[in-house]
Amino acid sequence: MRVMIRPLASKPPADTVGQQVPDVAATGSRFDAEALAGAHLTPAKIAVSLAVLLVLLFGGLLLAAACGSVHVNLYAAFSAPASADHAILFSVRLPRVLMGAVVGAVLATVGVALQALVRNPLAEGGILGISGGGALGAIGAMILFYKSPFLAELVPLTAFTAALAATVVVYRLSQVHGVLEPFTLLLIGVILNAFFGAAIMLVNSVVNFYYAHSILFWLMGSLAASSYRQLLVVGAFGLAGFGVLMAAARDLNLMSLGDEAAAELGVSVDRLRRTIFLATSVMVGAAVSVSGIISFVGLLVPHVLRVVLGSDHRLLLPASMIAGAAFMVVADLVARVAIAPAELPVGAITALCGGPFFVYALRHGGHGTAG
Repeated sequence: MRVMIRPLASKPPADTVGQQVPDVAATGSRFDAEALAGAHLTPAKIAVSLAVLLVLLFGGLLLAAACGSVHVNLYAAFSAPASADHAILFSVRLPRVLMGAVVGAVLATVGVALQALVRNPLAEGGILGISGGGALGAIGAMILFYKSPFLAELVPLTAFTAALAATVVVYRLSQVHGVLEPFTLLLIGVILNAFFGAAIMLVNSVVNFYYAHSILFWLMGSLAASSYRQLLVVGAFGLAGFGVLMAAARDLNLMSLGDEAAAELGVSVDRLRRTIFLATSVMVGAAVSVSGIISFVGLLVPHVLRVVLGSDHRLLLPASMIAGAAFMVVADLVARVAIAPAELPVGAITALCGGPFFVYALRHGGHGTAG
């Protein structure tokens, strides 16, 4: 009989001193009808859900491409290659819009994977310090290798390395007697995020005005300097990481039962954690290297979709990728038109949306297993 497990719906089994963990397969209370309610996933539900999200994403892309501080006539842009509309659309606006979609997709899927892996609804790349570590590495590369002809490649590579190092530090410090504590992970991530922010401000204070202004605006999140070359690099890293996460979707479902229960059902917990942390570090490092620190996308989007679509990661991961792309495209559009012709940092827009939601999630079950 095929059993589908609803992630983030039940607490890990209790393991007391001198007491052996009961056999999960023989413990009916862990697999009762209430725990599995709503977990059934059909191909029709997947197709309809993703189709609706794709329509929303396509509509957001068209709106973002046409609107801005300067209105672009899409018909003229495609029919007249020598027109100003064509130059604005294909040289400036389209790379930015597509980059926003890629970055949003990356951040949302990373949030889904981390929340399932640590069984904490507040886990997200920006909150756990991964984005801060990647940002510090990217800024260091921008300053140290500014004369290098390979700067476009060195910045994301350094950001990835720093994000991976930050992930390892957070993971190690969050273990208590060899067991990963979800709430401890959140606290360690917040502390490291503050440390990385202080280090970035220190660097910002000793560089010249040109770098200081660029770093400050970049830290608040911006997609203004996007190019097709950067889009290909970030897209490649994002697709590779997403493939790894999708391959582990069933294991992520089982991880909601706790480490012991997942291990008894055949999941290699340690290997899965290493794989997911590595994949998310690659994805976050690539995104941070081109967009700066953009927080709360990986927190807001997965929670909304989990309420609407359920918690099966075979649907939640691709749905979050599409919805995250749409959310970031719309957020960047608001940043461009809110006080046009001036421009707001897109990170400020996502923070205004995600900050109150973070407080709400923290007050409603953020101290342990997500429900």
